[in-house]
Amino acid sequence: MEQGPKAEALAAQCVERTRPVWTWLAAEWRRLGTVAAVFLTLGILLHAMFGANGMVVYRQKRAEMKSLEQDVNRVQKENDEYLERIKGLKSNPSAIEKEAREQLHYTRPGEHVYVFPDPPQKPATGRARNGK
Repeated sequence: MEQGPKAEALAAQCVERTRPVWTWLAAEWRRLGTVAAVFLTLGILLHAMFGANGMVVYRQKRAEMKSLEQDVNRVQKENDEYLERIKGLKSNPSAIEKEAREQLHYTRPGEHVYVFPDPPQKPATGRARNGK
């Protein structure tokens, strides 16, 4: 009970000291709210553009996806060509003969096959080694 008047006096003193701040805040609340809203909006826009899942990253991932789709299409086309070649080798005797002639150098009686050696590798010039 003895502390009650002291606490009331301290609270009144704090209110009187902070009264100018509260008066200023009451007068400027619209301006402060507008500034806070602008900063919040700018923060959200910056996050949307440059954040972990922002537009910049989205465009990079989209370009990567298009590149990978092109690779998939190219590989699919190669696979289709190989499947056609396999079908031909399974069912077409002339395709089998062509492969045997090209890869195994088979010939018919009276034919001659000329096989040329691979061209020799060019020797290193040493420029890369000497830094010239």
